[in-house]
Amino acid sequence: MDLEYLRNKIIKLVEEKGHPRELGALVADNLGSENTMIRMIGYLSHSQPQSTEEIADEMLAICEDRDNWRKKKEAEFYQQKYNQYLWEMKK
Repeated sequence: MDLEYLRNKIIKLVEEKGHPRELGALVADNLGSENTMIRMIGYLSHSQPQSTEEIADEMLAICEDRDNWRKKKEAEFYQQKYNQYLWEMKK
């Protein structure tokens, strides 16, 4: 999917919920990736956030999940490299 399309969809949904357009733009820009934007669109489509803080909290939670996933994948990559090194040392 096109990131600009997803960005505009988030902005539109935020506006439909009665919040400022600028909030939608900030949220979309901070999410940055297709997967995180799709998650936010899902949240906005199926919930009725009462405040801008609720939207910001969800954005932060999504970003935290993304960062934790990246750290996990990085740790797995280096663990695999280390295991390979140990295996080669045994030979």
